[in-house]
Amino acid sequence: MDSDYGIPRELSAVQKLRSQNQPDLPPCLQGTTVRVEFGDTTTAADPTDANTISRYFPNTYGQPLAHFLRATAKVAGAQVISEHPAMRVGIVFCGRQSPGGHNVIWGLLKALKTHNPNSTLLGFLGGSEGLFAQKILEITDDVLATYKNQGGYDLLGRTKDQIRTKEQVNATLTACNALKLAGLVIIGGVTSNTDAAQLAETFAEAKCQTKVVGVPVTMNGDLKNQFVEANVGFDTVCKVNSQLISNMCTDALSAEKYYYFIRLMGRKASHVALECTLQSHPNLVILGEEVAASKLTLFDIATRICDAVQDRAAQDKNHGVILLPEGLIESIPEVYALLKEIHGLYRQGVSADKISSQLSPWASALFEFLPHFIKKQLLLLPESDDSAQLSQIETEKLLAHLVEVEMNKRQKEGTYKGKKFNAICHFFGYQARGSLPSNFDCDYAYVLGHICYHMLAAGLNGYMATVTNLKNPLNKWRCGATPFTAMMSVKRWSQNPGSAASIGKPGIFPVTVDLKGKAYELLRQNATKFLLDDIYRNPGPLQFEGPGADSKAVTLCVEDQDYMGRIKKLQEYLDQIRTIVKPGCSQEVLKAALSVMGSVSEVLTVMSSSSLNAPSSL
Repeated sequence: MDSDYGIPRELSAVQKLRSQNQPDLPPCLQGTTVRVEFGDTTTAADPTDANTISRYFPNTYGQPLAHFLRATAKVAGAQVISEHPAMRVGIVFCGRQSPGGHNVIWGLLKALKTHNPNSTLLGFLGGSEGLFAQKILEITDDVLATYKNQGGYDLLGRTKDQIRTKEQVNATLTACNALKLAGLVIIGGVTSNTDAAQLAETFAEAKCQTKVVGVPVTMNGDLKNQFVEANVGFDTVCKVNSQLISNMCTDALSAEKYYYFIRLMGRKASHVALECTLQSHPNLVILGEEVAASKLTLFDIATRICDAVQDRAAQDKNHGVILLPEGLIESIPEVYALLKEIHGLYRQGVSADKISSQLSPWASALFEFLPHFIKKQLLLLPESDDSAQLSQIETEKLLAHLVEVEMNKRQKEGTYKGKKFNAICHFFGYQARGSLPSNFDCDYAYVLGHICYHMLAAGLNGYMATVTNLKNPLNKWRCGATPFTAMMSVKRWSQNPGSAASIGKPGIFPVTVDLKGKAYELLRQNATKFLLDDIYRNPGPLQFEGPGADSKAVTLCVEDQDYMGRIKKLQEYLDQIRTIVKPGCSQEVLKAALSVMGSVSEVLTVMSSSSLNAPSSL
């Protein structure tokens, strides 16, 4: 199987054209001279987590932010990285494939060879398992030729992918020492980057020469914080799914007799479902975060859909499209409690065929109420983090079944006057993740690859490549590097007994949809129109030229971000204050400065409390 990795692809005409397209770089990364400016030391988003994080990561906690600037930038203290010795760098795919991953490799290779043609990039074959076994492929421009701007992870492949146990960490340390790597780049999402952070700490403690850095690549879009505005792959996956959803909308409007129930990927967070809704305007979306916040039961959700069907029927509309995130099932309180009980019995050694007889009375009643196909799916063995196998649980069919039963009942009672309810179900779980990447993901991944080189050239260990101001044109993007520990939080509790090991331990955790954010507010403002007016919108197939080619995610564009830009602006204001308020300034100026700064300090102290500042994570 290893012999299949890295072989030239057979490309279609479109693929060939894409492979020849050269992504752009922001001005700060162009040329052979890049300046790096180190900002203040970083802390935790929640001050109450700081001590715990620093205890777990004594060698990598509190490192400064790094900003990469163009060679001509006149910034006091910014350093030019003048020495570029030949280096050997390893790179590995971790986690599920996400469109754009190959361009991270391309960007890193290009930067390595630009600064020293004698540098070497080694790809580990088969994900983390290949890393442990030291299975490598030297990446060259010829090897990459048919993978540039292409989807999938088939250049190197991937496996289960975790680097967490003592044996796995030691195997990675051994591999990096044996291969004399100056750097190890880990491409993945929240779990992979948490593992990368632990690796970086272990390597620092062991005085290993290998620096560990990470790249935010996940189609789920749940690796978000003040430093990371978007994940590679999310833009593509949402565009591809949005077109499929729009096709269903057009079909529903044409036939006027079907309700399409569509379940979308995204794990526990509903970012994909929210973005696809804002792009394609289906009639209804039910986000897991809404259900969890309102503690909606399975009956509540079914009733909400039934009421929507009835309201539309009153306007002589007997069709529609309903989106559901795959994590919805775990957000329903009673179903989640049932899953927790099932998983607890598995941990006690109870076999699948004996589970139903050992459930508590209330859990048994719910289990027996559910359709047979859902029972079988709920009995699937849990994932390593004790969560359900979300991609295998057909929530869309469950809800369609419950809605059909209720609508038939209402029709018999005479409260529903519409046509017979007909549902067609789909799961869009794998159709988009192997897609050709969008222009945005191609550029974003390529830029992140370049940043990885500059992080390693600057000697940074325990950092993630970051780009902010992403909603603006590429020449306005701000490139930098952020310590993993600045993105961490500490779980104080967990509903999952199987996740007990993570309680009290720092990590980078998935972030859910912000129900107070601007993207969700945009959805709420349009929810009634989406439900009743059939204002379906078709963005068309993924485009590389012409209208829509350079469009970006709605959820990215509506939010007011650019955290790194604001940090720099704050530094400029503080520098101005230092210039104005010096020994010898007037009493009035000094009094005004003390008054204002005192008030600001009090306000910021209150705002930095964990209740206001902690991110929403799972």
